[in-house]
Amino acid sequence: MANLKPNSAEARDVLFHLHSQTNPGRHAEVGPLIMARGEGVHVFDINGKRYLEAMAGLWCTSLGFSNARLKAAAAAAYDKFGFYHSFNHKTPDVTIDLAEQLVALSPIPDAQAYFATSGSEATETMVKLAWVYHAARGHPAKRKIIGRDRGFHGSTIVAASMCGLPRMHREYGLPLPGFLHTHCPDAYHGTLPGETDEAFSNRLAADLEAMILAEGPDTIAAFIAEPINAGGGIVVPPEGYFAGIEAVLRRHDILVLGDEVVCGFGRTGNWFGCQTVGMQPDMVALAKGLSSSYFPISAVLLGRPIRDALAQMNKAGELFGHGFTNSGHPVGAAVALETLRIYHEMDVVGHVRAMGARLKTGLAAIAAGSGIVGQVRGEGLMIGVELVADPLTRTAFDPDLKVGALFDALALDNGLIIRAMGDTIGFCPPLIIDAAGIDEALDLFARTLGQVEAKLRETRSPAGQAAE
Repeated sequence: MANLKPNSAEARDVLFHLHSQTNPGRHAEVGPLIMARGEGVHVFDINGKRYLEAMAGLWCTSLGFSNARLKAAAAAAYDKFGFYHSFNHKTPDVTIDLAEQLVALSPIPDAQAYFATSGSEATETMVKLAWVYHAARGHPAKRKIIGRDRGFHGSTIVAASMCGLPRMHREYGLPLPGFLHTHCPDAYHGTLPGETDEAFSNRLAADLEAMILAEGPDTIAAFIAEPINAGGGIVVPPEGYFAGIEAVLRRHDILVLGDEVVCGFGRTGNWFGCQTVGMQPDMVALAKGLSSSYFPISAVLLGRPIRDALAQMNKAGELFGHGFTNSGHPVGAAVALETLRIYHEMDVVGHVRAMGARLKTGLAAIAAGSGIVGQVRGEGLMIGVELVADPLTRTAFDPDLKVGALFDALALDNGLIIRAMGDTIGFCPPLIIDAAGIDEALDLFARTLGQVEAKLRETRSPAGQAAE
């Protein structure tokens, strides 16, 4: 803490606060960036500096950082009561209204809604329900779960085991036994020379089936996927990918679990990401955009076969042995209901399609004049820009250069908050962003990209090499 002023907020944070997804040693040296307030798509630090929050916080504040209606909905709900539960045949009245609204939107027919408080709880709930589904049908050995490389599904033990990101496993001896991983559908880096996207997808489906046969189809319960990989680099699967994957899974009686924690509620230009990519899940996990993260709430939508299996498993009168204290919390349900009302009023799907096209087109135009942008990809307001050493050969930068981290730091200096996933720069702004906000993001991106290119030229120049 040598660089931090004693007893400052920064120094106290280092002493008393353990941060998520943060290097502890580095944090002790540099301290936190402390935010004080938000206004629309912008946030302000304690020194008054203004930032365009182009990641909606953690992919989540769809309606911005200061929505008066959501604050009023929470206050009104607290006036009724601060808590009630949904155990043992009881429920808050507002929770029923939210369940009905979600079922009306559901991409799964004849669904029910189950509530939790985080995306991790929702994805983990889907695993438990998948186990019940197979056991109730006489297949209790079907318990293994297949995730994908570069997938992210949460931080609890089971959820982290489903992740395909080494940073979620390294410290904890994960994944647990029985959690498998297949290929990420990254056609940009994954296609073989001369291979079409269709052939690439077919190869991934064949590899998945080979894994299933090697493990034993009678041991595998479910396959989990984000429609578009978020934290793994905003990877959009090729057209037809999910149709091929799901054909394999259906042949072997394996459930399809959709992780819509990031992609849900308009983010990809449809109500749900599965509709964008042609995925047909048996269950979906929802969070983040469900309440614009103004209250910690998540949900699982489960189809009729899962509901029937639960009834069968407990037909002798046993209790469904799962639950969280704050499942269906009345304040969270009220905030989520108001969030859904705002989405409908603003035509969230139409707005996201228009603003997403403006963002993607603008980023592509900037990329056309750059020598280090390999690909601009994404759907709706979920766009990734991959920086590479050679766009013609798709050759990645040497990881030691930490180009993504350099971009992140320079962007922050310029007042732009993005997410660097390796050398992919992520954009996931609040869904309320307008044309002026998009243009501001593009200007700040272009400025930062130019600075990164200049830094890289210095590093590669003879003078720069001598300085090293």
